[in-house]
Amino acid sequence: MRKQLFATLATLGILTTTPLALAAPIEIQVNNTMSEGGSESAAVERFAEYLEEQAPGRFEVRPFLAGSLGGENAILELLNLGQTQIALTAGNWRQQYAPEYDVISVPFVFTTWDEVDAYMESPSGQAMIKQGESRGGFTYLGTQHRGPRHMTADKAIDSPDDLQSFRLRLPALPVWMEVWKEVGAQVVNVPAPEIYLAMQTGQVDGHENSLSSPYTRRLWEVQDYVIMTSHVQYPWAWVASTRWWSGLEETDQKLIKEAVEVARQFGSDREKELDDFYLEELQDKGMTVIRPDVEPFRKAALPAIDRVMSEMKDGVRDDALGDESE
Repeated sequence: MRKQLFATLATLGILTTTPLALAAPIEIQVNNTMSEGGSESAAVERFAEYLEEQAPGRFEVRPFLAGSLGGENAILELLNLGQTQIALTAGNWRQQYAPEYDVISVPFVFTTWDEVDAYMESPSGQAMIKQGESRGGFTYLGTQHRGPRHMTADKAIDSPDDLQSFRLRLPALPVWMEVWKEVGAQVVNVPAPEIYLAMQTGQVDGHENSLSSPYTRRLWEVQDYVIMTSHVQYPWAWVASTRWWSGLEETDQKLIKEAVEVARQFGSDREKELDDFYLEELQDKGMTVIRPDVEPFRKAALPAIDRVMSEMKDGVRDDALGDESE
């Protein structure tokens, strides 16, 4: 009787031989603090597209952008608790869970993405990831590049000598303040929304940020120069909640990893396109671009970099600076 029932259901097309077709889609919340329209949302969109291309209906990707579920620290906590699935997160995880390995956040240690990528593959970089995973309850899936941080100024800056008496706006990050003071700048703390006014009134002479900052803030109206120092390469990281990840089938994990690889490359390429666009627009608006030799800036910063690294794990300095540690 039972065999006859199954045969009837199969004939009617009610019974399928593909179990996944009957399963509910796997929900994947993907969190990021940036608003829609940048390289971050483009990467999240590509992530969702790839999964749908490879496994139609298997996954339901729900983007949560502009910090709609909370800021970086709040999302890290949700990941730890298994209450959200994936985040394209900034550097907070390094500072919270593995600060003794986090040279990425120190200005002038890395000035190219090749240097950052090499550090992530080094013993210290891998130890940082492992410790972050252990303490943070997440699974690390890869790095996505962001626009490097440069300077804007009301005068030409070609060397550290030009920073004497230069009032540089910085966020209130102790390591950044220490390094820039070592290089020669006078550090001024100004809230981000007040950057334009501080420049307009002469409270500060310049600031540092990615190229999106002078473009979106119309700083060509109050600044004359873009100084391409590339002093911080601050990557995004794709991470998944380990509580959620460990409950997935191996085939689903493999597919998600593939989607992240495609998405992070897509996002990195898109970021490069946006950076080129911002730079061209800033020049069209009248700003002069200076490409200084960054090595003198790095050498001037080394005493502060050494002080910061002295509190990090053995081997970090060698893995970060290589021959410069001699």
